[in-house]
Amino acid sequence: MGSIAQGSDDRAVFFFDIDNCLYAKSKNVHDHMARLINKYFVSHLDVPAEEATRLHQQYYKDYGLAIEGLSRFHQIDPLDFNREVDDALPLDDLLSPDRELRQWLESFDKTKVKMWLFTNAHITHGRRVVKLLGIEDLFEGITYCNYAERPLVPKPLPAMFEKAEREAGCTPSTKIYFVDDSWLNCKAAFDRGWTNTVHMVEQPWPSEPNEKPCKYQVASLQELHALFPELLKKDATTK
Repeated sequence: MGSIAQGSDDRAVFFFDIDNCLYAKSKNVHDHMARLINKYFVSHLDVPAEEATRLHQQYYKDYGLAIEGLSRFHQIDPLDFNREVDDALPLDDLLSPDRELRQWLESFDKTKVKMWLFTNAHITHGRRVVKLLGIEDLFEGITYCNYAERPLVPKPLPAMFEKAEREAGCTPSTKIYFVDDSWLNCKAAFDRGWTNTVHMVEQPWPSEPNEKPCKYQVASLQELHALFPELLKKDATTK
């Protein structure tokens, strides 16, 4: 991760989800991952494809990620799952340095805000993604779901948000910003008091759920500039 910017320790903290947030869903990472997860369910649980899909969706809904259900009910080793799913993704073919994204992230004033990654993936996947996008040096740290620990602690569990606050050095007075593509994660963050939570939903807008999980909802990261101009470098607001 990048070096800490010089500035006061009372900076705001901006937490960024990684997958389907720092890159578009059109990159097809999500589709590749869904296929690998379903394949893992079929081969390791010996269930038909339809049941694999049902369990995958159910565990994601109940726990925030599929491996939590696999670990909880089927004694699956999360690190084995990570090797066969996340680390097996052909990311080198799907992701590449994103100059536009990098310029957008560089427009934030690091003396005002600490940029921090916040993912339910294991550390190997998280670091791999931001390295391929060419933006790893723009963040001061990463809070991830440690697949080597038991029990697993993913978003949207309160303990995961506590972990992020602790690792990013938040205090009760720290102003927190957060963007995530998960409805569940945004709802949990907003209920926790992270009022500057943003749910990123790529167009076309879904018909369900109708209820917003938080105050803000955007179709792209670029919209965050208009929402939070107080975090930008002075010249960034005029571009």
